[in-house]
Amino acid sequence: MREIVLINITGEDRPGLTAAITGVLAQGGVNILDIGQAVIHDTLSFGILVEIPDTEQASSVLKDVLFTAYKLDQQVRFTPVSEEDYQQWVDGQGKPRHIVTLLTRRVTAEQLQRVSSITAKYGLNIDHIDRLSGRMPLNMPADQGKGCIEFSVRGEPADPAALRAEFLSVAQELNVDIAFQQDSLFRRNRRLAVFDMDSTLIEAEVIDELAKAAGVGEKVAEITERAMRGELDFRASFKERLALLQGLSEEVLEDIAASLRLTEGAEVLFAELKRLGYKTAILSGGFSYFAKRLQDKLGIDYVFANELQIVDGKLTGVAIEPIVDAQRKADLLRELAAKEGLQLEQTIAVGDGANDLPMLGLAGLGVAFRAKPLVKQSAKQAISTLGLDGVLYLLGFRTREGGDGMV
Repeated sequence: MREIVLINITGEDRPGLTAAITGVLAQGGVNILDIGQAVIHDTLSFGILVEIPDTEQASSVLKDVLFTAYKLDQQVRFTPVSEEDYQQWVDGQGKPRHIVTLLTRRVTAEQLQRVSSITAKYGLNIDHIDRLSGRMPLNMPADQGKGCIEFSVRGEPADPAALRAEFLSVAQELNVDIAFQQDSLFRRNRRLAVFDMDSTLIEAEVIDELAKAAGVGEKVAEITERAMRGELDFRASFKERLALLQGLSEEVLEDIAASLRLTEGAEVLFAELKRLGYKTAILSGGFSYFAKRLQDKLGIDYVFANELQIVDGKLTGVAIEPIVDAQRKADLLRELAAKEGLQLEQTIAVGDGANDLPMLGLAGLGVAFRAKPLVKQSAKQAISTLGLDGVLYLLGFRTREGGDGMV
C-alpha cells in the first residue's frame, strides 16, 4: 500500500533547506507528485506532495522529515491526501488556464480582494499568485510606484464578457488596470510590437502642436478629440485638420520636434524589446517627419506614417497618399508579421485612439494605452495607470529579469 502526504514547511529561509528535506525523502524512496516554494520577506513557505510507496515505511520517513526540519528551525505540517482527492486534482489539470494581471502604482488589500472575488464569482480557481514588480520603498512617491501582481487561474468563465466588464468597472473605480488573458504558448513568444505615435509614444498630438503654431489650435484640437473618441471618421477629420495648416513654415517642424516628450516608460520598453529580440514599428496617423526622429532615438525597425507635402518651404495643407488610417494600420500589421515570418498571435499592438482599434483587435496582444473610454472598452487589454513599460508585465516578465532600466 502507498500513502500520499502533503508536507508543508514554514520558517526563516536558509540555504540548503530544500536539499536537506529532499535528501531525507530520497533515502525513503519517495516519489514527488507536486512541489512549490515561495519566499516572502525572508520567510519560507515550502510545499511538497509525496507518494510513499510503502505504508509501513511512511512513519519512519515522516519522522525523519520532522527531525530534519526541527534542526533547521522550521515548522512542519503533514496532511494525508486520499487517492480519490489526488485523482480529482489530476483531472483538473486539463482545464483552461488564464492569467489575470493587476497593474497599479501601489498594491492594496482592497485591490486584491476585489480581483480575487470576481475570479471566484465566475468559477475560476487561483493556483498561483506572483509579484512581478520590484520591491517598493516605503517612501516611494504615490505617482511613481510600479506594482504588478499576476494571478494564474484555472477554469473557463461562463460569461467572459461579463467577467471583463466587472474587471473594467473595478479598474475604473480603484484606478488600477486589470488584464485577463489566455495562458497560451504565444504569451511569452511574441516577436513583433507595433505602436501608434501621438499620445502613445509621445505625450502630445503633433497635429495639435502644428495647429497652435498656425493659430488654429483650438479648432484643430476639438476635431482631434472627437476623432480619437471615434465620433468622426479619421480620414475625413485628418484632411479637414491638415487643410487648416496650409501656409505654415517648414521651419516650425524642427522646433516642435525638439519639444516633444517621450511617454513614461517608452525608453525602457524599447530597450527591453530590443534586448529580447523583438522587431518594432511605428504605425501612425501622424507625420513621418516626427516618427523618424523617434525611430533614431528608440532604435525602431520600421516606420509608417503620413508624409507632409511641402512646397517652397511651406505646408500645402495636404498629405501624400496613401494616408495611414485605421485600415492601413491593420494592413501594415499583417504585412509586417508576414515579412517577419510570424503569426498574428505573436504580435503586440499599442495605441490610444479609435483609429487604432482594428490593429489592436488583430494583434495577439492589443493594448489600449491611456485611451479614451470607447477604445478602452473595445480593446483586449488596457493600461492607464503605469507607463509604456507596463506592457512588459502583460508578457509575464519580472522586474528582476530585465536590464538595468526595466520596470
